[in-house]
Amino acid sequence: MNIIVLGLSHKTAPIELREKLHIPESELPDILDELGGCEQILERMILSTCNRVEMYAVVDDVEGARRFLIEFLADRRKLPAEIFESSLYLLTADQAIRHLFRVASSLDAMVVGEPQILGQVKAAYTVALERDATGQILNALMDRALRVAKRVRTETGIATSAVSVSTAAIELAKKIFGDLTGRTVMLIGAGKMSELSAKHLLADGVGTVLVANRHFERAVELAKRWGGRAVRYDFAKVEMLQADIVISSTGA
Repeated sequence: MNIIVLGLSHKTAPIELREKLHIPESELPDILDELGGCEQILERMILSTCNRVEMYAVVDDVEGARRFLIEFLADRRKLPAEIFESSLYLLTADQAIRHLFRVASSLDAMVVGEPQILGQVKAAYTVALERDATGQILNALMDRALRVAKRVRTETGIATSAVSVSTAAIELAKKIFGDLTGRTVMLIGAGKMSELSAKHLLADGVGTVLVANRHFERAVELAKRWGGRAVRYDFAKVEMLQADIVISSTGA
């Protein structure tokens, strides 16, 4: 039996491609169940965030599982495999294990040390457990990965300097503008990263928050929560002309 990781990330694929392959949390149970019908895949877990889509699996035949997973992903996302296959990486055995440890510890993140990824890994594992998709090998691996991540955060300096992508963007805005008081900000996307951005920006005194999202209802919800204004996604480019700062965090 072999442990494998098949996926792509911000290091190998542009955000446009990652958005197309992103698997919403609501789809994970059904996808895990479908993968359970493949005799080559003995255990499985899927991690899908704005920065990566990765399938962790225990398999008998590495090459057979690789081909099956690529075809499955292409069919599920309604995309030709040729569009994304060159962006995929396949890691096996010790390389796969080390990769999971790095991901869970936020060492492979776009911003090293950002705190969200560990929660996302835990959530992915929880869904896999609930669907009875894991077994002895993945359970032991995940237990070890979470322990390693905890040690990295508590025994190194990474936790003290850890920032999210949104925090890094806001710090850059402060360097450019100095005081953010009264500034107009546009948030593109209405996920957790945008919520974090809105919270920090309001604390720094921004005057107006514009929220654009593909699903307008979600933009309205976030805008109401933070006293901002929702913008229809199709008009984002026009509304953007009013903004001093634009933070985009789509695809999550």
